[in-house]
Amino acid sequence: MQRQTTMAKPQDIERKWYLVDATDIPLGRLASKIAMIISGKNKPIYTPNQDLGDFVIVINASKVNLTGDAEHKKNYYNVSGYNGGLRTRSAGVMKREFPVEMVERAVWGMLSKGPLGRKIIKKLFVYADDKHEQTAQQPVVLDLSK
Repeated sequence: MQRQTTMAKPQDIERKWYLVDATDIPLGRLASKIAMIISGKNKPIYTPNQDLGDFVIVINASKVNLTGDAEHKKNYYNVSGYNGGLRTRSAGVMKREFPVEMVERAVWGMLSKGPLGRKIIKKLFVYADDKHEQTAQQPVVLDLSK
């Protein structure tokens, strides 16, 4: 008996839309579960070199939970490339003013950096409040608070 490794083909992929409410979920746990879904690792036909993931809509990103003292101690850095061009923001500032970017950065940090990772991250849609634009896709509500 010969063993056969099945590789997923693009025509075999079924994509679903999921809606996630980020209220009171720790940022790291939320990001790791979302990264798993958009990369397709939750499917039995997972193939590392294929984009098999589903679409994820995250609402209430401004209500995500930062555990411990992360709100004051965790920093986000951007460098413009010019001398003195380092901008530093605390996680508290990011949560208040840029909650969408904070969640997107957390998920991006858990994906592979390359052409496939850049393709996968496009399946993530993050909104600061509870309104979203993907109602026509009829997303299935996914409870990640467990």
